[in-house]
Amino acid sequence: MKVLDLIGVGECMVEFFAEEPLAQARHFTRSFGGDVLNALVVASRLGSHTGFVSRVGSDPFGPGLLAAWRAEGIDTRCAPLVEGENGVYFISLREGGEREFTYRRAGSAASRLAPEDLEADYLASARILLLSGITQAISPSAQAATLRAAQLARSSGALVAYDPNYRPALWEKRGGLRAAQQAFEELAPYVDVLLPSFPADLALQGLESLEAPIALQALSPRFPRVGLKAGAEGAWLAWEGQPLYVPATSPRHIRDTTGAGDAWNGAFLHSLLQGQEPCQAAIRANHLAATKLAYRGAIPPQPWPLNT
Repeated sequence: MKVLDLIGVGECMVEFFAEEPLAQARHFTRSFGGDVLNALVVASRLGSHTGFVSRVGSDPFGPGLLAAWRAEGIDTRCAPLVEGENGVYFISLREGGEREFTYRRAGSAASRLAPEDLEADYLASARILLLSGITQAISPSAQAATLRAAQLARSSGALVAYDPNYRPALWEKRGGLRAAQQAFEELAPYVDVLLPSFPADLALQGLESLEAPIALQALSPRFPRVGLKAGAEGAWLAWEGQPLYVPATSPRHIRDTTGAGDAWNGAFLHSLLQGQEPCQAAIRANHLAATKLAYRGAIPPQPWPLNT
């Protein structure tokens, strides 16, 4: 029985952001963020029933993380509090809303996620499972857990959505681009909805030098449903053989680009779950991603995006 609309598997970290460059910052605001969790927050605020599969460190931040996710309506029964530390990252802003990240995540509790942490019945309760290349990158065991989650979800009839979210710095210690490409390929046979970003994620297929519509044509024979996010250029869809282009929504204000692509994923998947056509789902996702740019950090305060 599909009691949850969307389950995500991944890592969420403690976030500290400052209004100044880190070298000069004296005051930080604490929050949380992680690509899969960011998408779950958006989908949950829009009305989807969501769940998160992870491991949460028992350091002083752990209980607060769990409480914050539960306050967002996210089911955390498969995100246990375990011995260990939670990852932490710092954001400082550059001109135009671009960010500079500093991470402290090596050996985090979430990075020790492994296939044995997965509950088949829980994954079977989802209509869609959301996976990420960042989860694959943080450790070999998390990569193995990502693959196993896809296999379990597929066997239960759930759709598998995958954002490759290629981060070269994360993969550097794991073997670089070649290792990231291998991780992509092992998961590809189980992917029903591919959600890459243009052009960064196309490096995994050697397509980064192509224009977005041409790259989409190259991806669509392998993946039945593709949503190619291109920021200010909009989004291109290849949906069961039908190519579509959805223009971007112009943001009113750009304060911080953190989490905009994750907001797109959450809004897009939520809209699909509500029965919207892919084009309409992408229009809504473009709009929410644009409105996210006005807020600091990965997670905007309530009531966003309910009033958009």
